[in-house]
Amino acid sequence: MTDPAVPAVSSPASDSPSTPPVAEQRPLERTFHGDTFVDRYEWLRDEDDARVIAHLEAENAYTEGQTAHLEPLRERIFTEIKDRTQETDLSVPVREGDWWYYARTVEGSQYAIRCRRPVAGPDDWTPPAIEPAADGAAIEGEQILLDSNAEADGHEFFSLGAFEVSPDGSLLAYSTDTEGDERFTLKIRDLATGEDLADEIPGTSHGATFSAHGDHLFYVTVDDAWRPDTVWRHRVGSPASQDVKVFTEPDESYFVGFGMTRSRQYLTIYVGSKITTEVLLLDAGDPTGTFRSVWPRRHGVEYDVDHAVIDGSDRLLILHNDGATNFELIDVPADDPTSTTDRQVVIPHDDEVRLEDASAFADHLVISYRREGLTRVGVIPFDRVLDGEQLHEIAFDEPIYTVGTAGNPEFAQPTVRLGYTSLATPATTYDYVLATRELRLLKQQPVRGGYDPTTTCRPASGRRQRTAPRSRCR
Repeated sequence: MTDPAVPAVSSPASDSPSTPPVAEQRPLERTFHGDTFVDRYEWLRDEDDARVIAHLEAENAYTEGQTAHLEPLRERIFTEIKDRTQETDLSVPVREGDWWYYARTVEGSQYAIRCRRPVAGPDDWTPPAIEPAADGAAIEGEQILLDSNAEADGHEFFSLGAFEVSPDGSLLAYSTDTEGDERFTLKIRDLATGEDLADEIPGTSHGATFSAHGDHLFYVTVDDAWRPDTVWRHRVGSPASQDVKVFTEPDESYFVGFGMTRSRQYLTIYVGSKITTEVLLLDAGDPTGTFRSVWPRRHGVEYDVDHAVIDGSDRLLILHNDGATNFELIDVPADDPTSTTDRQVVIPHDDEVRLEDASAFADHLVISYRREGLTRVGVIPFDRVLDGEQLHEIAFDEPIYTVGTAGNPEFAQPTVRLGYTSLATPATTYDYVLATRELRLLKQQPVRGGYDPTTTCRPASGRRQRTAPRSRCR
């Protein structure tokens, strides 16, 4: 099927730098879900086609010619950003298990160095103050897990995908892409020796997740269109050829993700399209078992799931939009999530508040939401949830800002890590103490050159929230 209004092949571009190159049109009929359309540029997907490469080079040359007069401005902006960036830096350590994990950067190096150091004891929840070494030398007491600069050496391109430590802290699953095609090679490192195991799995998507005992590793692969579509299970120490396909999604409008609940009780498969989702669960201690769907997918229904222990019972918190445009949070029994008799509304639907995330900790529920277009975080103890007590909203002084949870891997941690920024305030990290409601400032990203967010003239601003029109995509 062709469109008679458009020629099959466009006329060639002239050699003049003022004339942009024009891609050849090669009509290809494609049919999805009963709808047929013509894609005239499908051939441009073939990155190995010499004509595709030639066209891209022509586009790059044209762009460079048309924007050559902007080179001084680009250089000036780049120099200013670089001069204001503190290159030797260190992230706020995050506790997971018996270790504090952090990443540090060194001036002149392109990539981060990921490290850890042991906690002082079981009650050590105060991130250690660590001064990064200007010369990149190892810091006393730290263990370097992965130096991306060393991994990138000898490659024109480098990207880190998975970075996942096993629950007992003994193994690191990490993946790298050195081609730029977003297909990662997954490896496993013995953290006691610093040596990689023989396990090597090519062609994976970004992440990886260990089972509860660390003897299995789950990962996702992509199809020819780079769509994450298949979940695999790998037994640590075995060849990749023996990996087991756990789940595959044939519908091209859905993407697949994998993870684990913060409680480490369940492994999760997430399947989502633009407007429909489905979540499947498996006991993390039984990695070879069968995943079960929480709610079978229904067109237009989106939901997410977390595991909570409420009054000693295993419950699932389900954040959903079934009959609730701005989402509603309910809790149901973990062994019978479709129950209509043992179901309680935790946070009802509100026309003025859009619920965006529900995170369960051992004793508290943390909710991320929007009201009046502004991101907000609220907290409530589980023992008061069903008593009708309102969320305690964490307050900030600025009229406009963005805040969200960040780096909270432990189920029973006494604090919640928050990330905050605004038009005037650089990226800021807080710990919110659940028992006392104290907000502790841990770090504000330095901006060199004398910038002070407390004295700088703050920009005039306002906010509006609008719901984007729903597309026809599934």
